[in-house]
Amino acid sequence: MNPFDNIVFELALIFVGVSVLATVFLYLRQPIILAYIGLGMLVGPWGLRVIQDPAHIEQISHIGIILLMFLIGLNLNPQKLLRLLRSTAMITLSTCTVFVIAAMLLTRVLGFLWWDSFLVGLALMFSSTVVGLKLMPTSTLHQKHMGEVMISILLVQDMLAIMVILLLYGAAGDSIHLQGAWLLVKTVAIFLLEWLTIRYGLLRLLRRFDVIQDYVFLISLGWCLLCAEAAHLLGISYEIGAFTGGVTLGTSPIALVIAEGLKPIREFFLILFFFSIGAQFDFLVTKDVVLPGLLLATLLVALKPVAFWGAFRLGGEQPKPSLELGLRLGQASEFSILVAYSALEAGRVEAKTSYLIQLTVILTFIASTYLVVYKYPTPIGLSKGIRRD
Repeated sequence: MNPFDNIVFELALIFVGVSVLATVFLYLRQPIILAYIGLGMLVGPWGLRVIQDPAHIEQISHIGIILLMFLIGLNLNPQKLLRLLRSTAMITLSTCTVFVIAAMLLTRVLGFLWWDSFLVGLALMFSSTVVGLKLMPTSTLHQKHMGEVMISILLVQDMLAIMVILLLYGAAGDSIHLQGAWLLVKTVAIFLLEWLTIRYGLLRLLRRFDVIQDYVFLISLGWCLLCAEAAHLLGISYEIGAFTGGVTLGTSPIALVIAEGLKPIREFFLILFFFSIGAQFDFLVTKDVVLPGLLLATLLVALKPVAFWGAFRLGGEQPKPSLELGLRLGQASEFSILVAYSALEAGRVEAKTSYLIQLTVILTFIASTYLVVYKYPTPIGLSKGIRRD
């Protein structure tokens, strides 16, 4: 089989297989992201070995992470960001601190090193943007106070996750403090360079030709990849360049239009990314973290709703909405998987610790989704009475 035939076969296998599994997962009321990971486990080198070497797929899929960082930056309007920080920053930071400490202590009791335990706590303190927003009825999400609060919490958590990921990618040297400081200096420098380019170059072009959608798509995608490559040439990560490039382009009046146009291509590469994560699951290593993963998942699914409920009540929210928000935020995050991947790639943790994080995330996705769909209105509710879009 020549290389072209091989890649077409692999892409066909991935997307047809994901479609089939996604259908099954939707009937089971589970997040589709689990279908991406599950297919990788099934057909990868540790499963049926249909795809024996997923390394090239992982390399290609990395573009999805670059686009994800770019789009997050693109949506960070400075004024909106400041308003959300004022309203939910204390709730988010206090609950995240509780989750870090609890997960770190349990992981340490289970025999992991202090540093690995700390990174497990950092990774698992986030809640899933994908699961949280997908299980919230659209009318509630965009028209009610509860939806605004949830979006605010998840946005602040996403910012924290980005900081952790960027630090792990950029600080792979011997001294994390020195590397972190140097990373900050270079990030500020590339941000200023990008901002000047946007203000005195690209914005003028976008204002002149913004009615031509193909041109806007080409300019925005080219800007994302150019910023990523420029950051790489300066000795920092592609992700930092893409994120700062998104923030600078976010000042454009058509930033939301650009974001919508890039979402499909981002989803294409993210499917490949999560597939490659599943395909690289070494079950010989994973079996050693099944019990710790179950214990960590149980802790998080029990602790997160209670901690969020208490924080929301102290923040002035009513008891019933506080409990619902707590349960809807009661899982780990897809960003937790990215943190685990980043830490492993940067040589900061052992493979065993990375697998523990990934397994815990999957288990919390399953448990949390069932808790929500059995109790609250969702687009995939188990009965017509609670199925709402």
